[in-house]
Amino acid sequence: MIIGVPKEIKPSENRVALTPAGALELCKRSHTVYVQSTAGIGSGFSDQDYQKAGAKILNTIEEIYSIAEMIIKVKEPIASEYGLIKPDQLLFTYFHFASYEPLTQAMIKSGAVCLAYETVELPDRSLPLLIPMSEVAGRMAVQEGAKYLEKPQKGKGILLGGVPGVPPAKVLVLGGGIVGTQSAKMAAGLGAQVSLLDISLNRLRYLADVMPANVTTMFSNEYNIRELVKSHDLIIGAVLIPGAKAPSLVTRDMLKTMHQGTVLVDVAIDQGGCIETSKPTTHEDPIYIIDGVVHYCVANMPGAVPYTSTVALTNATLPYAIQLADKGWKKACKENKSLMLGLNVVNGKVVYEGVANAFNLNYNKVEEVL
Repeated sequence: MIIGVPKEIKPSENRVALTPAGALELCKRSHTVYVQSTAGIGSGFSDQDYQKAGAKILNTIEEIYSIAEMIIKVKEPIASEYGLIKPDQLLFTYFHFASYEPLTQAMIKSGAVCLAYETVELPDRSLPLLIPMSEVAGRMAVQEGAKYLEKPQKGKGILLGGVPGVPPAKVLVLGGGIVGTQSAKMAAGLGAQVSLLDISLNRLRYLADVMPANVTTMFSNEYNIRELVKSHDLIIGAVLIPGAKAPSLVTRDMLKTMHQGTVLVDVAIDQGGCIETSKPTTHEDPIYIIDGVVHYCVANMPGAVPYTSTVALTNATLPYAIQLADKGWKKACKENKSLMLGLNVVNGKVVYEGVANAFNLNYNKVEEVL
């Protein structure tokens, strides 16, 4: 198979979808890998690194899309890429369709095969291609939240872990999945007092068992959230409904009950956000303030630590990319149900129910297109 790796062009996106080590594994299997020139520079990989691994370098993104049967990316295509995508071309990347209808409509129109990292799902309901970036984002959420709690950054001026004689900050984490677990661990490790909420009692039992003593688990409901936001300094939105828009758990009216300088970090922003007042921001302009509350809603948080993110992502995606390249997408998806669940849009048809429901589109069962 001919595989193309374009340079990411979303603002502040320094990751690349494939490391030289990943390119080598594909080339060893007699696949042809084309990498756009300088695609790996932001993550610390040179064109020469890819060439040593057996990949070929092309100068432009147009050349990559023109020649590739499978495009491997990190982030969803942006508007300038829509016209480059061909019918039947396989795109293997994060899409987060349910949060952005123009992208969904563009991919329907393209006739391409869109296989989304975020909906590849194992039998135990875990999301193997979302986990690495969720781990990075969960840890970064605390790192960024701690920074924006500083007074020069418009925060409350409180140190996350406190010092002897001064109590630590209070951190509220909404969601006990991968992002929430990593956020709670990081915040607790820094000495904060952490409240961790989830709607699964089984998950809460597990988290209560493994978390340190400065993490308190609570059931997630509107009453508890309304009470907790009044007293917590850093609030991290870590909710995920696979393939669907995130629910709004923190509403606009709750902001008026928060202290001035409270910081909200909405990691769910890729899926529309779980805070009603959230809107996507960038690493260049990461925050905005509403009612005195600092909102950090960067949609590609792991892009700020591209080396770590790129290596972690390739570790997870490469086995699936090899299956797709070796067998072709149809056979690979028929034989691997986890991959099949990654199909969102196929040749103009929406085959993932959460995406269809988000925009009232016709839903086609994936088995029918296979």
